[in-house]
Amino acid sequence: ACVCEKNKRVTNCREANGVCWCDSIGTRVSVNCGTLTSKCLLMKAEMAHTKSGRREKPKDAFEDTDGLYDPECENNGVFKAKQCNGTTCWCVNTAGVRRTDKHDEDLKCNQLVRTMWIIIEMKHAKRNSPLSAESLDKFFKDIITKRYQLNGRYITKVLYEKPYITIDLKQNSSEKSSEDVDIADVAYYFEKDVKGDSLFQNSNLNLSIDNEALLFEKTVVYYVDEIAPEFSMKSLTAGLIAVIVVVVVAIVAAIVVLVLTRRRKGKYVKAEVKEMNEMHRGLNA
Repeated sequence: ACVCEKNKRVTNCREANGVCWCDSIGTRVSVNCGTLTSKCLLMKAEMAHTKSGRREKPKDAFEDTDGLYDPECENNGVFKAKQCNGTTCWCVNTAGVRRTDKHDEDLKCNQLVRTMWIIIEMKHAKRNSPLSAESLDKFFKDIITKRYQLNGRYITKVLYEKPYITIDLKQNSSEKSSEDVDIADVAYYFEKDVKGDSLFQNSNLNLSIDNEALLFEKTVVYYVDEIAPEFSMKSLTAGLIAVIVVVVVAIVAAIVVLVLTRRRKGKYVKAEVKEMNEMHRGLNA
């Protein structure tokens, strides 16, 4: 990971041959941070940032929409790739979050897909003045490394876009050693702490920045797996499905009306020709 000094509207920064390269927000075009970014890409990123109000999420990032369930665990404590509730089954990632549609017991989950990137997004309560980005960065990095014992190299970013605070945890299969705690476990402990349901004995998290208590209105965790999730149309929201159904019905109705109109016109032409033939026969007689 590296910092793009000449462009803050970027994501997914990485260093290659001593040069920092990042993806420009809104286009995903890779830019060289050692020089100025083109105006077109800057304007595109600015528009994307203005529309969203905060950093754009990776296209394969997804939330945990199922919440708490009774999981099946391996002997070493990790999730089994296939989870079931009665006769309904689904596949999960290393964070235990469903990454496929729900199926019957015949569902095959060939491997436990690793969650390599976790994005924790918190929205703080309304306040008159913004928080200090430097104080937030230091506070959360200290908390995560000391309280949850995560190696600091897995905390790739603490971003403040008032009123949103975003923490990026990245840990792929090749990086994680057997001694390292898993970012999925860290995120779960942290989320419980932020929501006031700490898993520690008699040790609640003190969320205070610069001697001021920090209150959160909402906390959302996004997961990015090493292999993209396998959701189908069934995973769409009810509202979106309703819109799709209405559009399809409208198209079908238009086709039906067009077909009926042409049939009626054809019958009228045939009837008109028949009447003309009868008139000719009458005149000839």
